Amino acid sequence: MNTYTIEGFIARLAKMSVDVAIGQHKALEAAAKSVERKAKSEIGTYQEAIGSFAGWDELMDSTKDDRVRQGYSEDDPLLRNGKLRDSISHETRALEAVIGSNEDVMVYQELGTDTIPPRPVLGPALLRKEDRIVKLLGNYTATAMLDGAPFSQIPTIDGDF
Repeated sequence: MNTYTIEGFIARLAKMSVDVAIGQHKALEAAAKSVERKAKSEIGTYQEAIGSFAGWDELMDSTKDDRVRQGYSEDDPLLRNGKLRDSISHETRALEAVIGSNEDVMVYQELGTDTIPPRPVLGPALLRKEDRIVKLLGNYTATAMLDGAPFSQIPTIDGDF
């Protein structure tokens, strides 16, 4: 049985606080990368509804015709030259992650316009990863609190993290 002193307990709490913050940041970075990859993979493929996000409507015939005229495949929604997909990125700072795009077109696709139905990518990607992200954050936090295995040894949920 281990014997702890008050000083040792205080030192352990201080270390735990730092370890938890580091672990949560590492988990958040892994989660943000995963959501980014998922969002990128959704471009070019019709998406089913999830949460409050509706499934994607099929492209209109006029849109398909226009895509073919411009040399693109007929029926890969949101995918033309890859610029929109490749614009999706993430950034993490401390315990905050931002996943998004610097392309104005992404806003039009996410929210829709008077002439374009919404084809959200970012929100649905997060929802599709939500359960795994919660488990991953829990694993990192618990490991830090319990002074367990190094973070590099924490098993991932599905190999995507």
